[in-house]
Amino acid sequence: MNILFASSEVAPFIKTGGLADVAGSLPQALARQGHDVRVILPLYERIGQDWRDQMTYLQNFNVHLGWRTPYCGIFELKRDGVTYYFVDNEYYFKRYDIYGHFDDAERFAFFSRAVIETPGHLDFWPDVIHCNDWQTALVPIYLLRERNLVPELKGAKSVYTIHNIEYQGRYGKDVLENVFGLDKSYCHEGMLAYYDDINLMKGAIIAADYVTTVSPSYAEELRYDFYAHGLAGVVSANAHKIRGILNGIDVDRYDPRHDQRLPKTFSEKQLAGKKQCKAALQEMSGLEVNPNVPVIGCVSRLVSHKGFDLVVDAVGDIMATGAQMVVLGTGDWKYEEAFRSFAWQYPGQFSAQIMYSDAFSTAIYGGADLFLMPSVAEPCGLSQMIAMRYGTLPVVRETGGLRDSVQPYNQYTGEGTGFTFANVDKGDMVWVLRQAVDLFYNDPKAWKQLQKNAMTADFSWARSAGDYLEVYGWVTGG
Repeated sequence: MNILFASSEVAPFIKTGGLADVAGSLPQALARQGHDVRVILPLYERIGQDWRDQMTYLQNFNVHLGWRTPYCGIFELKRDGVTYYFVDNEYYFKRYDIYGHFDDAERFAFFSRAVIETPGHLDFWPDVIHCNDWQTALVPIYLLRERNLVPELKGAKSVYTIHNIEYQGRYGKDVLENVFGLDKSYCHEGMLAYYDDINLMKGAIIAADYVTTVSPSYAEELRYDFYAHGLAGVVSANAHKIRGILNGIDVDRYDPRHDQRLPKTFSEKQLAGKKQCKAALQEMSGLEVNPNVPVIGCVSRLVSHKGFDLVVDAVGDIMATGAQMVVLGTGDWKYEEAFRSFAWQYPGQFSAQIMYSDAFSTAIYGGADLFLMPSVAEPCGLSQMIAMRYGTLPVVRETGGLRDSVQPYNQYTGEGTGFTFANVDKGDMVWVLRQAVDLFYNDPKAWKQLQKNAMTADFSWARSAGDYLEVYGWVTGG
């Protein structure tokens, strides 16, 4: 099968969030199963020279963007069985920040046109064009219009993945013809119209041959206004072609048996090294070095939908359990200041690391005993999966991918991979944390079994790739 994967960011070349991890790992997993997978992304200024030195210039052409015909250069890089196409246009992409510009609508409309027009210039015949989030939401719309005009696109089907429905690509109607090159019927017939504006994600959901989300529970949640940010009706109307597929993680990168970033490697069969990792974490965090006290870790953006109102309200109760806590991340000022004050109030027991640090996050994954994710909404989440790989048991709210990836502890059977609670409620969260801390103190055998359960859970991309191939088969009839 020929697969063209379109994404506005792809690890390891450029990354701001989880989309890049998916776009970096899923295509490789598909390629390992014998498919011709090609990934297309913008050639941003922040893509380093070390990557540029490995690229080969292929050709350039002018894309059709409304009344404009801007230059489009295509560079190629082959890596791990995947071919990467980098779309070059310095006017649109020679900027330090990849998002947040006044002309983002035009920038990513240009990229979407490049996605549609590149196959014809490279004699590539995709069976599936897989698009992601609002930045490529125009691709299914353009494909619907031009599928029978370009020979290389004649048999192509579109799959569109919603990674986070909160960001929809909403713009005024003035961009419809002038920027996107689409006539007014796209509003009059309802595909893009949204409260006197244009909504690109709405259009992609309607136009795509199939729509996926990044977890089964998130797919169900998007039928409710609380989660769907205004698109619940659109999701429900298209439920017949929507499926949730849980993301995976790079199990080779996140492997405590071989991770040289850890002070000491360990495995589910030999956990002794985790004690050294815990001591190192306590020391670098300014916590009391004590192996007999549970450490609760938290690595996150400090924003409200991650559940930090609950955490701020509950810190006193958490500290009363005797547990230690370390929070790593940046975000809203009120949370940053609250956690700094807790570190002053509970010296040696609470640590606030208000920054982003890959090394520190690895130390938390490897050294903490518990990992707290009380998200109000979480499309998938990767941190809970990474934590489980390192034997750090997650405590999560039952939403989105957290619900799908964490099996709650059953004290009667010993089954489970972590601890869960259902309501956006401080009391519920504290009760579950107390249950977890009590298990740590009073039942080390059950605790170790939970760690082994978590460390052996399958979060590889091979599982997720199989689900995506099933979707591709449905849309292509293959």
